[in-house]
Amino acid sequence: MNRFKNLFLAFVTISALMLSSCAAPEAEYNAPVGNVEHPEWSKNANIYEVNIRQYSEEGTFEAFQEDLPRLEAMGVKILWLMPIHPIGEKNRKGPLGSYYSVQDYKGINPNYGTEEDFRALVDEVHERDMKIIIDWVANHTSWDNPWTENPEWFELNEEGNFMPPRGTDWTDVVQLDYTNNEMREAMHDALEYWVRDFDIDGYRADVAGMVPIDFWNEARERLDAIKPVFMLAEDEGPVMHEEAFDMTYAWTYAHLIREIAAGNEEITVLDSLMEVEETKFPENAYRMYFTSNHDENSWNGTDPGMYGDNFENFAVLSATIDGMPLIYNGQESVLDKQLEFFEKDEIEWKDYEYQPFYTMLLKLNTENEALWNGEFGGDLNIFSSPENTFAYKREKGDDWVFVYLNNGSEAINVPLDEYGIPNDASGYEIYSDQLPPEETNYYEVAGNSWLLIANE
Repeated sequence: MNRFKNLFLAFVTISALMLSSCAAPEAEYNAPVGNVEHPEWSKNANIYEVNIRQYSEEGTFEAFQEDLPRLEAMGVKILWLMPIHPIGEKNRKGPLGSYYSVQDYKGINPNYGTEEDFRALVDEVHERDMKIIIDWVANHTSWDNPWTENPEWFELNEEGNFMPPRGTDWTDVVQLDYTNNEMREAMHDALEYWVRDFDIDGYRADVAGMVPIDFWNEARERLDAIKPVFMLAEDEGPVMHEEAFDMTYAWTYAHLIREIAAGNEEITVLDSLMEVEETKFPENAYRMYFTSNHDENSWNGTDPGMYGDNFENFAVLSATIDGMPLIYNGQESVLDKQLEFFEKDEIEWKDYEYQPFYTMLLKLNTENEALWNGEFGGDLNIFSSPENTFAYKREKGDDWVFVYLNNGSEAINVPLDEYGIPNDASGYEIYSDQLPPEETNYYEVAGNSWLLIANE
């Protein structure tokens, strides 16, 4: 994480609505020490989530592979594929079932293609200097996974029968038992299989916090012995960063920005959140910032539905304030429908309206060291600013990026000199959908708009 500085900062107390999730605690956090050695290529990477089933009419690896040139040109660095494995049929939800009901950890979903198709995809991803990780479901299996022939590998209910994970409505899966060493070894073997035999670059671990951390710590050590891997945890626990995971979800941030977009919170509450984030996580931890993903889209809403006219504000914020930005497939073409989870529901690609916008953000994130990930990125300096606005600057060495978000409805003149930005407009680039003014000492940011300035 980057060191946090207060410049002209008016501390804002987060309202009672958010106290339980992101307010600073009474006692200071003692951030754990992060001992993860990140792959060198990850320090300025971004991540793009791929839903193979819904990506194209065919819903196959081969069809998705045809889109790699476009994604490469957009600046995508890491491709995260949702689970690629066969889906359980027993107690299945919907006609096609949940991606996360895994029937065979070493198998390929036949709807997506063959092993040869997947190898060809991985090979071309690497040829284009991108990386590929796959979703891994270590907490549970489908009811008809062959592992169920070993009931001692699973947690059983009082009657001695298989059961879904406690406290969930995941009736299509059954809970594994991590006190069983044989099962653990089989899981390690399956994880190693895809890295060793298919040359994938790591994993996104589904509900990672529901699996004992010592398992993940051992998994990371064993996988790194094959090749340096990248590990993303679907979790927000700082302990994940001690030995096992490069990156965790910035969930508290994601929930908060939706409250801001809905008008339930002022945008300035981000001051307090970022201070807490800074003290809570190891300095070298990567955090994943996003406006949407497969869960948010399918269960919570579309981009226009969650963010309305302010969508671009929050996309800029998520790509620049800290950590690694995530794009969910379809966002570059206005993802204005909620994709069905258990059946075929193809993305409507339309005319890629936001592709130039995301290309700008991703390339700036890759090229400007101030926006790099974890300790490789720059310090975050948050400024005081008028109501309904948020201003900050990130700096590392000679690289810097200044962002001004106008979350209100009225246009605002931004006095650049008050934020330490050169008045003559030389030596830096302005990214905005507004025209620059004739004067050189301020920039007008219209309502619900953003201003992003970076040194060249």
